[in-house]
Amino acid sequence: MDDIKKIWHFLTRYIDSLLLIGLLTLMAVGLIVLYSATGANMVRVSNQVINMLIALVIMWLVANIPLQQIMRLALPMYILGLVLLVGVALFGEINNGARRWLNIGVTRIQPSELMKIAIPLMMAWYFDKHEITLRLKDYIGATVLLLLPVLLILRQPDLGTAILIASSGFYVLFLAGLSWRIIAGLLVAVAGSLPVFWTIMHDYQRRRIIMLLDPSQDPLGAGYHTIQSSIAIGSGGIVGKGWQNGTQTQLDFLPEQSTDFIFAVFSEEFGLMGNTVLLLLYLLVIGRCLVITANASTQFTRLIAGSITLTFCTYIFVNMGMVSGILPIVGVPLPLISYGGTSMVTMLLGFGILMSIQTHPKLVKT
Repeated sequence: MDDIKKIWHFLTRYIDSLLLIGLLTLMAVGLIVLYSATGANMVRVSNQVINMLIALVIMWLVANIPLQQIMRLALPMYILGLVLLVGVALFGEINNGARRWLNIGVTRIQPSELMKIAIPLMMAWYFDKHEITLRLKDYIGATVLLLLPVLLILRQPDLGTAILIASSGFYVLFLAGLSWRIIAGLLVAVAGSLPVFWTIMHDYQRRRIIMLLDPSQDPLGAGYHTIQSSIAIGSGGIVGKGWQNGTQTQLDFLPEQSTDFIFAVFSEEFGLMGNTVLLLLYLLVIGRCLVITANASTQFTRLIAGSITLTFCTYIFVNMGMVSGILPIVGVPLPLISYGGTSMVTMLLGFGILMSIQTHPKLVKT
């Protein structure tokens, strides 16, 4: 009995139980929806279970890393990510007109996923080092650190990932005390630069924005995703059509129904009430993350915890927004629900950092 207690203590001593319960609940919901979205394809469901187990192991490993070690990983991870992104630009494989993957012999990797964690880590580390003498030049330096990978990712092109990484970096800037006047100035500058951005965007990206305004212009082409997902969400009504009874899903009208558009599957089958429950589950996870952020005792831990939490919110908002037709389609998965291993690992790696912040002794300087 004592041995069992020791093993249990070893496995759970650096795990935040409340956060873990919320994550596991969302992952269970994801498996239920995935089973329906794939037409009861147990191979896909089994693969997702494997993805989840791998991600949970990585989360556990990261949660066991002391905070000082996590800080030391910030700079090496950032440099490695930049080198790999340059490698993608020079030697990456081209699929569907995009150069996002790098073949390293034994496998293919997508370095932009690494930057989703490396950017907030690096910027939090940077601000922690300059905490005492924080000036405008430090914010400029942090912005440069952010723009380097974002521009490389935009070049691939991968607008969705670039938005998420830019958001995670902006959250660090904001939480580090960036002046509201500067933020307002940046917003004005971005608004003024929109015509320039429009000219340098790829044709398919411009097409997606146009289809956002009126998808009926091309109902069988660029507007198809938006139209079909809107039909699925609307037809779910208040209580939904029932599990595995969604016509848009089961008749294969809904595209990418196991990945980016799985929220439409959920909405059609479980309706407004199901969506409300799903949002409450997300809010519980977000609430726990905010508590961890508020309890963080150092500049570094506050910034990284806040950025991970707000980026998680961004994932949810962007995915639900694009599926609902209020945002352009940018290929962002619904966190912990959509099928896929890479996004699951990245997401739970971030939660592992949050658990480390919550459970480890506060060894980092304040």
